[in-house]
This record gives sequence, C-alpha cells and structure tokens, in this order.
Amino acid sequence: MIDLRSDTVTKPTPAMLAAMAAAEVGDDVYGEDPTINALQAEVAALFGHEAALFAPTGSMANQIAIQLVVPPAEELLCDADAHVVTYEIGAAAAIGGVSSRTWPARGADIDPDEVAAMIRPDGYFAVPTRAIAVEQTHNRGGGGVIPLATLERLRSVADSAGVALHCDGARIWHAHVADQVSLATYGRLFDTLSVCLSKGLGAPVGSLVVGSAEKIEKARWIRKRMGGGMRQAGVLAAAGQYALRHHITRLADDHARARRLASALAPFGVVDAESVRTNIVPLDLTKAPVDALTVAAAARAAGVLVSVLGPRTVRLVTHLDVDDAGIDRAIEVLTRVLS
Repeated sequence: MIDLRSDTVTKPTPAMLAAMAAAEVGDDVYGEDPTINALQAEVAALFGHEAALFAPTGSMANQIAIQLVVPPAEELLCDADAHVVTYEIGAAAAIGGVSSRTWPARGADIDPDEVAAMIRPDGYFAVPTRAIAVEQTHNRGGGGVIPLATLERLRSVADSAGVALHCDGARIWHAHVADQVSLATYGRLFDTLSVCLSKGLGAPVGSLVVGSAEKIEKARWIRKRMGGGMRQAGVLAAAGQYALRHHITRLADDHARARRLASALAPFGVVDAESVRTNIVPLDLTKAPVDALTVAAAARAAGVLVSVLGPRTVRLVTHLDVDDAGIDRAIEVLTRVLS
C-alpha cells in the first residue's frame, strides 16, 4: 500500500530505532531522564525560548499550552478549521474550561484586522479574550504557510490587546523549510508553541510545549494532571532527537513530491497546483464526477490510501515513507480514478 492518508503513518527508520535502543533513561516524573532533558533543552533553544516540555501527543501539547494562556471560563480565538477546536474533541472546554470563538476558515490567509476586531476586553458579563491561536502549517488549509508578515501583525495585535499568541506548530518544520524562516524567528513571535515530532519528522511519538521557564514549570503540573507524566520515556525522546538532526532538511523532498502530485492532478480541476507549497495536497471534488468516498474506495482497491475529509474533499499527504516510485504509482492510480 502507498499510504497518503497522513504523515503520522511513518515507521521509525533503522537508524532511528538504533538511537532509541541506545538511549540513556531515567524517571522523567522526577525530571531525571537525561535524554528527555536534552531534547527539551534542544527544542527550547531552536525556538529561542527558555524551556520546553515533552508530551506524548500533539493534542496534549496544544491543550497544555492553551491552559497556560487561557484561564477557565475565558476565551481563545482561532479559525473555524483550527486543529485545536476541530480535531481535539472539545478538550479545551472539557478539560480546560476554555471558551472558544472562531473567525471564518480561510486556512493560512488570516486578516489580523479581523482578528483584532473580535477581541473582547474585560467587561461586565462579557467573556474576556485571553489568547489567539494559529496553526502553522494549516492542516485543513491544505498545508498553507502563514506569511511571516501576517504573524508579525498578529503579534502586534496581541500586544496591543494584552492577550497571548499560541502557535499550533505541528508542521512548523514544513513552514521553516518552505519559507526559509528560522525557527527562532517563529519562536520570538509566540508566547507558547506546540511542535510535533511524529508527523513530518517521522518519530513514532511525541510533541513539545515551548515557552518561558515559568510557563513550562506550570505545564509540568498540567501534563501530570492530564495523565501525561511518563517514566523512562527517553527511548521516545531519542527518536525525536534523531528526527531533529536528520529529517528536517529532507522535508523539501516531501514538498517537491506533493507539488508533482498536485501538478499531475490539476488538469482534472480538483487542485490548484500553485497553491501547494508543503506536503499536503487537498482535492476539491465539487466539480468532479466522483465523490470522496468513491475516490477513496477505488484508490484503496488499487493500493493507494487517501483521507476523506468531507463528501467532496480528499487529502493526500506526502512523507518520508513514500518515495518517487510511490508518487508515480499514486499519480497513475488517481489519474485513472478521476477519469
């Protein structure tokens, strides 16, 4: 099977497995796992922040970060397709008691003035806005990259209103490679970030919350409360260390393969190839003769797996386990299905 459902389906490489097997470990709840401590220090330094905290999942990392910047019964602003309110099954409300309000989903195309107009100050019976969250790259926005200038304007909006700015940076590595913006530049714009190791970077598990030393000390308590305190988890952190050192620059290969895939399918009117900049290829089947379930079933029968995001929406995601030959086969199959 050529699996284009997500970049979460990757398997550890032999070299990554060797690094995991050789990891020095300790009890991380006591703060004594040297490999986790080293990974946390490395990621914090990459983003120019004081500290970071390893968490088992991206959703947990996001929800820890949100609780750091939004007290219970107060408000988070984000877009209507944001992962934090779409794919985390209501965790902000259920676990953090956080109220959320959204602007219309336009992927990476964010209007900072629109966001500024939504911010509610403290007031009688009004839910005050405490933070803004953005997603870099934007999953449901087709892997779109929020321009640096937009993020800088959002930082100014947040500063003017006295609210925090959080980045769901599950695929921020892809934005870094696509736009050549340094991780430290991204880091200085946000009060908190979550960054994922188990998507494009190919680690089997793990994300990190990034922020100030004070915030990360509080984050450790929140992680424990949520059941995320781990013991000898350095074997997992070692996979993340390997991924950071060997799998960031190769993301350019995934981007190139995604563009090739998009260019091959563009004649069917299902994707704008010019808009595909990272590793996600969204297919809009609104004008196609087949719907998403039909495409997925026919592709699966021919050995290609794709994600169905809606009745007429399919997503293809390139990653390190799909090589050029795999893309060739996917193009052959999907071309036949769309025909």
